[in-house]
Amino acid sequence: MNRLPQKMSELIKNKRKALAMFVTAGYPTIDLTPQIVFELEKAGADIIELGIPFSDPIADGPVIQIASQVALNNGVTITKICEIVRDIRLFSNIPIVLMGYYNPIYCYGVEKFLDAAANAGVDGLVVADLPLEEADNFRRSASAKNISHIFLAAPTTSDIRLVELDNATSGFLYCVSTTGTTGIRNNVTAEAVEYLLRCKQFVKNNPILVGFGISSGADVRNISRYADGVIVGSSLIEIIKNNYGDGQNNIMLEEVRNFVIKLRISLNDGANNEAG
Repeated sequence: MNRLPQKMSELIKNKRKALAMFVTAGYPTIDLTPQIVFELEKAGADIIELGIPFSDPIADGPVIQIASQVALNNGVTITKICEIVRDIRLFSNIPIVLMGYYNPIYCYGVEKFLDAAANAGVDGLVVADLPLEEADNFRRSASAKNISHIFLAAPTTSDIRLVELDNATSGFLYCVSTTGTTGIRNNVTAEAVEYLLRCKQFVKNNPILVGFGISSGADVRNISRYADGVIVGSSLIEIIKNNYGDGQNNIMLEEVRNFVIKLRISLNDGANNEAG
């Protein structure tokens, strides 16, 4: 059973927007990752994105780059990430999407990786640097193991390309709100709104979730009017970084929980004022 389309169908049926939270696997420690996921779900997250740390993360800004390096220093590997997912599955059925880059997957072995992910309980994959034209075999193998393969679209993506990505993706289409890397932005721009309205026009097969630069309750409230959900990462990593320390885990987990509760409230507010 793939939990991702089931969750999205449930949310759409109940006229709720999806709140997806990104956290780097193994950050700030391997042992704390399942606890953080537990708090995220308890506070109102619908989907968990687990980042696969990589030394050359071209789509990620400095906040997630640093988290990735810390996680790598902690000894995180694909094998350990699958163990983290299995640990999460002991207490949760929340949909889990792994997001990373093709190099670590290729080095691990594509089929071996997909088998390990499926057996651990992964529901979806985002491979940021695997283009549509090169993804056929990977996408088919993932589908055969009941794992969604999620593509990214950007403001520079053409109308024709949006249709092609929509036809190839499953679970949801990951719409990047701005050009550039992940990271906290000051606000949602008029260009982003125009782009999302265009996505709604051309993406018909999948829900639209928006990520990159979504960091505050105001962002979530604004974006949710134009999409089926949001993805928040860098601001969560910042909260973890600022509150993590020896003997401080309870404080960090409480701050994580409070942040997600506020996002959930803002998301619900935005959904009640959805654009036509």
